[in-house]
Amino acid sequence: MNYIDIFLEALSAEKGRSEKTLASYASDLHLADSAIGGGLMNATESDIQNYLSALPDKASSIARKASALRGFYKFLMLEKIITANPTANLELPKRNRALPKFLTVEEIELLISSAGDIRNSLRLRAMIELLYASGLRVSELCELPMSGILGNKLLIHGKGAKERLVPMHDAAIHALNKWIDARGDTDSKYVFPSNGKTGHITRDGFFKILKKCAVLSGIDPNHVSPHVLRHSFASHLLAGGANLRAIQTMLGHEDISTTQIYTHVMPEKLKETVSNHHPFANKKGI
Repeated sequence: MNYIDIFLEALSAEKGRSEKTLASYASDLHLADSAIGGGLMNATESDIQNYLSALPDKASSIARKASALRGFYKFLMLEKIITANPTANLELPKRNRALPKFLTVEEIELLISSAGDIRNSLRLRAMIELLYASGLRVSELCELPMSGILGNKLLIHGKGAKERLVPMHDAAIHALNKWIDARGDTDSKYVFPSNGKTGHITRDGFFKILKKCAVLSGIDPNHVSPHVLRHSFASHLLAGGANLRAIQTMLGHEDISTTQIYTHVMPEKLKETVSNHHPFANKKGI
């Protein structure tokens, strides 16, 4: 019996995982099944640990494969197919994790002001403002439906068919409304429509326009991307004292550990926050 396929069917039916996620899980599990002597059904804790330790040094890939294995064995335990979980005490190999790149507030302001020098400037400005105001993924931005605009909030359909509400500040709302007024009447359901086959502006299309905007801003275009704007949103919020759980919710991260990388971005600011606000910060040793 192929328990990997049964697990994937359960993910699809019960969890509503996307085809892309299911394909990723399938690839990771079949790879592990082939690499581990005896396969996943006979793997021990040390087999799993050794397999992950031997993978190429890319933290995100290792974490993804570990997540697939944990989910698989958790499913087998719940279905009483196995009696011991070989990932119960799993420790990921220590890797050097790259810190997310982000722009300064001044650079963001330059990008927004330079959007006025680009054709379709109102659209571009609205897209930059929304990315920086709400921390959207580029796919969530490009595919944003008109029905997703709920006053001063956006209803986002994120990864794994999960929905979340994210707020917008006044400047973003203003930029969005100006674009909607300019785009006029259209049958498109998308906020940022296109004549292409997708019906909305594509990731690549937005990426290219954003790079051109960076050049006009005097910012190295290699340092600017939609994902960098998302990182900037999270980094600046954290530096301003925002709660990590709130940032996790707005970014749509399933696991808080994904969000925690931002705690390494501005250690001095965080140190200052602890010094100023922790009740024992200025207390002398007893």
